[in-house]
Amino acid sequence: QVQLVESGGGQVQAGGSLRLSCAASSRTFMNYAMGWFRQAPGKMREIVAAINSRGTMTRFADSVKGRFAISRDNARNTVSLQMNSLKPEDTAVYYCAADRQSTLKYEYDYDFWGQGTQVTVSS
Repeated sequence: QVQLVESGGGQVQAGGSLRLSCAASSRTFMNYAMGWFRQAPGKMREIVAAINSRGTMTRFADSVKGRFAISRDNARNTVSLQMNSLKPEDTAVYYCAADRQSTLKYEYDYDFWGQGTQVTVSS
């Protein structure tokens, strides 16, 4: 079992930046693919970014390409999402997720999920 705890959410004005972090409890964190997802009120959950276990491959949703970056620190069991040039449409609860497969996973059926952190972008 892997416990994931997100942090770094908050309220920011359009054009601003936030950095989300996700801390994992597992000692085998380095074997997991990781992803960031978000869900806005009344909308389906959508994948934002994904990274493979070694941090050598990433993939982003078209809506965030060029603005968001995903990275991981396997020594510290953390994965981060740097969000720049934020827009009001980025407002959502952001979730971190882990999957037992080590290769990049750009799908929704991750094995473990965090509780989420709220990001609100005001215009």
